[in-house]
Amino acid sequence: MHHRRKADHIRINLEEDVSSWLSTGLERLHFVHQALPELDLDAIDLGVTLLGKRLRAPLLISSMTGGTEEARHINRRLAEAAQAAGIAMGLGSARAALEDPSLASTYQVRDLAPEILLLANLGAVQLNYGYTVDHCRRAVEMVEADGLVLHLNPLQEALQPEGDRNWANLLTKIEQVCRALPVPVVAKEVGWGISERAARQLAEAGVAAIDVAGAGGTSWSQVEMHRARDPLLARVATHFRDWGIPTAESIQMVRRGAPEMPIIASGGLRTGVDVAKAIALGATAAGMAGPFLRAAVHSTEAVLEFIEEVTLTLRVAMFGVGAADIASLQATPLQERLPIPSEAQALWGRDGSHHEAGR
Repeated sequence: MHHRRKADHIRINLEEDVSSWLSTGLERLHFVHQALPELDLDAIDLGVTLLGKRLRAPLLISSMTGGTEEARHINRRLAEAAQAAGIAMGLGSARAALEDPSLASTYQVRDLAPEILLLANLGAVQLNYGYTVDHCRRAVEMVEADGLVLHLNPLQEALQPEGDRNWANLLTKIEQVCRALPVPVVAKEVGWGISERAARQLAEAGVAAIDVAGAGGTSWSQVEMHRARDPLLARVATHFRDWGIPTAESIQMVRRGAPEMPIIASGGLRTGVDVAKAIALGATAAGMAGPFLRAAVHSTEAVLEFIEEVTLTLRVAMFGVGAADIASLQATPLQERLPIPSEAQALWGRDGSHHEAGR
């Protein structure tokens, strides 16, 4: 069941349109261009420290997959690229391998990436279904991770026929894991964002960082809609296409709810300019999943090319606002600008190609 679910998820994400009906909100925010940056482009420092590890660029390959042979190839390509580029990587939920240890190798990438910030991952709700601190420790040890992501996906579980529906008193158990685990815990949504209230609760529970995973990218209600064998759940899922907190708003909410908390921004980020905006809103690093998955299906080289494009775009954006390092970028103001009217978009096309309306 579990491997089929994982295989379904990869296939659906590659083949179907599962993007949220919401946008990230980043397209309404704009930097003020500085014609005199007073910087040497090549001297701009993209480095950042996250969970005690130094990254050469503020990027995280977000948790995606594991448990299948295809997942193993994807994870190994991602890890090779992360090591070469000096960025962080999250692995998919380790639950499959805890239940069937023969699947452990599909997650194990430390041999290819000895130095990266590597994060193991489990669904937080499993703590209500018999999982203990010991399971968490095993998930981390199995992949020699530097930290554990506990993902929060209540809506996805609610829309899965086999979903885990009991989310009562979970915070206490998250707190116990944060206290007892020898590595830091990151709390992460999967695409509906973290609110101010949730950020405050998680900070008090002792999480070391929050990955907002806001709305604007992959919508897991859409993924579950495509998977649904149950027509009722499929219909229910269609009502959640525009649910969630857009990524830009979620970053600001987490900053208010947990001012000291390092934030990983994710959810619909696609370019280095998106990354720059997320950092200017207060994130320390930015995570992406979809674009990395699409590159990793091809090759390690494709993943590296994508990282290079994102990091160079980020560097040029920092040059364009006169930010010499990530700390300066975090202090750079963004302006809210009304979206381009849809008539103009219709005329120009979203990709910038000009076409006469109605032709």
